[in-house]
Amino acid sequence: MKSSSDSQVASIDGCAVRVVNAERVAAVCARMPAETDVVDTADVFGLLSDPGRLRVLMALLEGELCVCDLAVVSGLSESATSHALRLLRAHRVVSVRRDGRMAYYRLNDAHVRMLLDLAIAHTEHTDAIHPERGQEPTP
Repeated sequence: MKSSSDSQVASIDGCAVRVVNAERVAAVCARMPAETDVVDTADVFGLLSDPGRLRVLMALLEGELCVCDLAVVSGLSESATSHALRLLRAHRVVSVRRDGRMAYYRLNDAHVRMLLDLAIAHTEHTDAIHPERGQEPTP
């Protein structure tokens, strides 16, 4: 049975009258990034959607660490941590510095740090509703 809040959300999600503002749509389309950039960005967000990889990245906010340290901090096995780091390196989210037989990982650049900082700030300052977890919106 749908609650009144469900019907309110449904009415907000759709257009009451279907009219396209052609000028505005054209302006938005002109500023839209190239399709390959959109896909690559979606891939980065996909990488950030895994809690284990996100813990690895949060640990790297404190500075560079080796796989062993990252495994302990993230709660992943060393194998899972190495796999996560391979994916993150492939997408240029982290980089590696080798010192003899040791490899030290760090965030690739200030953009990655800013992305993580903003994501953390967003979640700390919002009371998210998680319908995918069975949570209902509060009236």
